[in-house]
Amino acid sequence: MQQRPGIQGPPPGCPAHGNVQLYGPQFGSDPDAHYEHLRSLGPSAPVDIAPGVEVELVTSYDAALYILQNPASFVRDSRRWRALNEGRVPEDSPALPMMGYRPNALFSDGAAHARLRQAVTDSLATINEIQLVRQTQQSADYLVSRFSSDRLGQAELMAEYAQPLPLLVFSDLFGCPPEIGDRVIVGISGIFDGTPGADQVLGEALGELIALKRRRPGQDLTTRLMEHSAQLTDEEVLHQLVTLLSGGTAPLSATIGTSSALILGEDWQTGLPVEDAVGQALWNYAPIANYAAHYPTHDVELGGRMLRANDPVVISFAAANTDPRLAEHREQLSAKAHLSFGAGPHACPAKDPAFVIAVTAVESLLNRLPDVEVRVPFKDLSWVPAPWSRSLVALPVRFTPRAVAPTPAQAAQQTPTPTPHHGPSLTPQPAVSAAPKAKPGLFSRFLAWTRGE
Repeated sequence: MQQRPGIQGPPPGCPAHGNVQLYGPQFGSDPDAHYEHLRSLGPSAPVDIAPGVEVELVTSYDAALYILQNPASFVRDSRRWRALNEGRVPEDSPALPMMGYRPNALFSDGAAHARLRQAVTDSLATINEIQLVRQTQQSADYLVSRFSSDRLGQAELMAEYAQPLPLLVFSDLFGCPPEIGDRVIVGISGIFDGTPGADQVLGEALGELIALKRRRPGQDLTTRLMEHSAQLTDEEVLHQLVTLLSGGTAPLSATIGTSSALILGEDWQTGLPVEDAVGQALWNYAPIANYAAHYPTHDVELGGRMLRANDPVVISFAAANTDPRLAEHREQLSAKAHLSFGAGPHACPAKDPAFVIAVTAVESLLNRLPDVEVRVPFKDLSWVPAPWSRSLVALPVRFTPRAVAPTPAQAAQQTPTPTPHHGPSLTPQPAVSAAPKAKPGLFSRFLAWTRGE
């Protein structure tokens, strides 16, 4: 575990009086210094996670585990949020999209949570790991093919590889036809980029996907969610899909990027497997850094601090994983004892597929570009200055240019979404004089590439 030297007092630039600010470039440039100072205040401390938004941040591994595994005293339903209900949270706060209530398993408790989560976990359990590896390899090969023949032999792996790869894999897993898959990718990418109207694009695309699967079920996660014995409504299916997309793609992108940077970095020990790099990324650079707001059902004393009922308590997975008190026990702990996937009843239900995708993505990159190397030392890489995630801004690399084409086996494995020869069409057929079709999106181009088109 990487540890920093002790820092006395608050991090440079933090206000002498008032809460530590867990946002902005100062926090993003050195979050470890902020966590180190907060640990000196106890297992938890008040912070501003956004302007005008105070939460209690838990930095202790033991305290985080206690809260995550104690659903009787700490619930996830953010409709309890006292400050929000009293109008003390700015209406345009960036904390609201991350902490505001949504009718999904993540923000539910008790029987409602159990019903929704069971539908999700049972559906995810049907994923074939061998097929998942193949889907990830296909996506990786396609993305590498887009920049591998660059005559300069240079690329930026976050934007060109780590970020789009999970979107391609998820679009495939959800059974998206090309045009809907394109819009799903535009929507979810836009949400994380802050593009206006992106949530509407995503919602409409997923609504069309659900309507399609009602008429023409498939062997995909969307259909399995819809056919589950929990009998989810279409609206419930949509919200679970949004949760899987938003909760899966961005953390996976961060993990793939950080793991690649570690294994290509100057300090990496030659011969260690890719699994070690992914594990180190999850331990030391938690992709979901500060999240999982819980609301005490009653006043709770924790490490000498009183946590008031209905005031948000946010888990710092990043700080908990790097808690110095764990250092002496790390060798005895399981390699999977980190909290990057959460713990307790709300632990990530997709942690096993996510690990497989991350490992396969990094392995595929190394196999397709065997001499790839980073152009910037790991210590000099920049991180996104956001409290919620720990993700690299960019990962510039160089390599020997080469062509990457789909293998015959890949082309045979990837079959296009069938088009019915009878029955009503999802959209009206265009007239002969209609305007030309829009340029195919990322998912459409990926599917065409796998078919050798």
